[in-house]
Amino acid sequence: MPLSRSRDYLSIGEVLDSVRVEFPDVSISKIRFLESEGLIAPKRTDSGYRMFYEPDVARLRFILQLQRDHFLPLKVIRERLAEADSNGGLLPQVPSAPAVEDDVPKGPANVQGASLTRSELLKASGLTEPQLAELEDFGLVTAGEMGSYDENDLLVAKAARRFFEYGVQARHLKMYRQFAEREAAFFEQIVTPVARRKDPQGQADAARSLGELASLAKQMKDAALRASLRELL
Repeated sequence: MPLSRSRDYLSIGEVLDSVRVEFPDVSISKIRFLESEGLIAPKRTDSGYRMFYEPDVARLRFILQLQRDHFLPLKVIRERLAEADSNGGLLPQVPSAPAVEDDVPKGPANVQGASLTRSELLKASGLTEPQLAELEDFGLVTAGEMGSYDENDLLVAKAARRFFEYGVQARHLKMYRQFAEREAAFFEQIVTPVARRKDPQGQADAARSLGELASLAKQMKDAALRASLRELL
């Protein structure tokens, strides 16, 4: 199938447009860098313009997915590509990124629904009593007025338990609460003019804006973290 209406290959700009939805932090300079490292090798026109055919685009997506989902260094990615080349150029399927186990609903920070007792939270998260007490000491998990915990507490508890397996302590995780508080204060400044309207439409607009801002913030943080982690490898 032709990649464009007039030819069976894409220019580097067209490639960028085609992969940016899935990989929003990619850039032309990043694609050129991968070429300079020998990970991709698009052919050139007589005028020197790059020609990306379907296998080239698939190879690029494979590289970007390994970086995004598994933070693999270029050395390891190069080895994976060499294995694929020796196997006729057949790229293996990239396994899904490992995720913190999570069996509760996701959504904006104000979603409500789950209500767990202390013993239920300990059992569901796998935390010990001292670990949960430590999280509470640093304000990462907080029981409600009736002594119950909600789905956000469960998410934090599960993530914290995984962090603890790496030797991380609750005091190290306090920075995430501080980040969230600063971010919430920033969002408050943005939506306050709308939230001050007490009519139902104003409240709905404010809630929608908060949801969009939270989504944008996650995208920004994920991209920044991926970029920083690559520099460590």
